[in-house]
Amino acid sequence: MKPQLLKVSSGPAHSFSVRHDVLPDINNRWHCHPELELIYLKKGSGTQFIGDSIKQFKSGDMVLVGPNLPHYWRFDDLYFNPGENNGVEVFVVHFCENFWGDQFLQLPENKLIKVLLEKSKRGLQVTGGTKEKVAVQMAAMLSTDGAERIIMLLKALNAIATSAPSSYMASIGFKYDHNDSENDRLNGIYEYSMQNFRKKIYLDEIAEIAGVSSNSFCRYFKSKTRKTFSQFIIEIKVGHACKLLIEDKLNIKQLCYDSGFNNFSTFHKHFKLVTGKSPLMYQKEFIKNS
Repeated sequence: MKPQLLKVSSGPAHSFSVRHDVLPDINNRWHCHPELELIYLKKGSGTQFIGDSIKQFKSGDMVLVGPNLPHYWRFDDLYFNPGENNGVEVFVVHFCENFWGDQFLQLPENKLIKVLLEKSKRGLQVTGGTKEKVAVQMAAMLSTDGAERIIMLLKALNAIATSAPSSYMASIGFKYDHNDSENDRLNGIYEYSMQNFRKKIYLDEIAEIAGVSSNSFCRYFKSKTRKTFSQFIIEIKVGHACKLLIEDKLNIKQLCYDSGFNNFSTFHKHFKLVTGKSPLMYQKEFIKNS
């Protein structure tokens, strides 16, 4: 099993790629590529998978994803409903680590950028004023050519490298087996789980989706993701609960059941284990930081 390997096209006149997406289904699957990816999710929300990390993303999030680190942004179902005005807007930059030559990052002036690109192999969340500054640079790259385009990317990376430490996404032990020949299995598991996490998913049905026997599925899934399938489902449920807490449209009891938990005590226990906070504390901290 491996994420789909995508070929990123930069065009004959450019050494790296810049995109502006307004649809929720661009590369809407578990995938990877040798290029680094700087992504700014200006509008849209959903579930973000990076390596073995699962969390909700929201409008305004920005992430730097390192080379060959599997990732997947699954937009919420509402963005796929025809006739509804639920716009998506995403800026994406893809670039190879050595597109500016093998010696460029060896220059002493570029030490911090070199360290940043090494850290990106686990995925980095970019926040605060740095995110706003980089977002402006990313948008400007779309209409810029020549050396100025490269300078803008360099400024964006330097801003991230010299800012407060970004938080890692994937765990330090996450490794992906690039020799695995299967392409779509994990994507099928993720998609089925996202569609059905509110109900009990039986072992035989998810094993059928994965194309393995019920006896071997649990071992198979943990060997690929470093977590049990039950833990994976709990993280999806808690992520959905976080989204509902931020939206603040349901009371705690309602969002507990809407997130697929059968009782409040179980919900509270798992929410605190995953986030380190109680649901109400999580909501209060989000409101305060906003």
